[in-house]
Amino acid sequence: MKRTDPNEDPGGYKKGRGAQFNTKNRFDAQEVVREHPESIDDWSDPDQPTIFLEQEAKSLVNKVDSPDVGMWYSMNPYQGCEHGCIYCYARNAHEYLGFSAGLDFERKIVVKTNAPQLLRHFLMKPGWEAIPISLSGNTDCYQPAERKYRLTRALLSVCREFNQPVGLITKNAAILQDKDILADMGPKRLASVLVTITTLQEDLRRRMEPRTTTAAQRLGIIDELSKLGVRTGVMIGPVIPGLNDHEVQRILKAAADAGATFAAYTFVRLNGAISILFRDWLLKNFPDRADKVWHMIQDGHGGQVNDSRFGVRMKGEGQMAQMVAQQFRKYRSLYGLDNHEWEHDRTRFSLPGRQMRLF
Repeated sequence: MKRTDPNEDPGGYKKGRGAQFNTKNRFDAQEVVREHPESIDDWSDPDQPTIFLEQEAKSLVNKVDSPDVGMWYSMNPYQGCEHGCIYCYARNAHEYLGFSAGLDFERKIVVKTNAPQLLRHFLMKPGWEAIPISLSGNTDCYQPAERKYRLTRALLSVCREFNQPVGLITKNAAILQDKDILADMGPKRLASVLVTITTLQEDLRRRMEPRTTTAAQRLGIIDELSKLGVRTGVMIGPVIPGLNDHEVQRILKAAADAGATFAAYTFVRLNGAISILFRDWLLKNFPDRADKVWHMIQDGHGGQVNDSRFGVRMKGEGQMAQMVAQQFRKYRSLYGLDNHEWEHDRTRFSLPGRQMRLF
């Protein structure tokens, strides 16, 4: 079948979406395309609303084998993410479900309705040693679907019941709906939160992360949770040269002023279908500097826009990546965000109704 040009957008720019089309699923032998925009053949509405696909999942908690992501176990109550962040590495995982990494990722959200029951069953396993679990490791656990399903809150409630340590990463102010649980777990060192702030430029945020909360709201998360005794940090992820690399200092300072005590960052990498989606997005939103940004990303990955090597893929290499790393380390230290002494408390873990066990 003939494939349409991904840069061709007869319907106009889709505001509120990061991706502007569906890339081909690498596991599909064929694909259906619209040959001519003016044709009168039946065709699905390109601006269709988000749909939620409820399912009874078989498992929830996954062991993380990647040595450079800073987590040992993760759980994801949702697959796909309505936030629509154009750079999101999780987009490719949607292809395993038979969907596209493009628009499908943003508007076909898989909901694991039995997630709390699966977590409870997992924590009851003999020999579980209360290793911290990350919520989430793939898509944002506080994406808009959480307003309806409240699965993240239910998972936090189970963690509190077992005194199971948990780390959360989000860019959505909806996390404050669960500040009552976090205020209980935080001072006991059972919960920590990492807030992603990619830019303080509202115009860039709206284009790059169209359905997320503002940077001001995210700083508000840090402020409010840190005052409640929850260890809270900031993630600049990803740093994209030519778009937000000049903001590293300002983001770190703003986060520190709000109460953050630690920080992390990643250098952009465009793996799989994301390279196609990001290139299209870049040309449509920043045509004046698209080539420059693209070449600087390549400079950070040895001439490519992606590197899959552990230890290198998240931070990049080369002059551009080194400049970002030096800048980050300097200002992380300057603003007191290099506190690595803190650890989750695993000694409190206990099965409901049983005495606390010690390790």
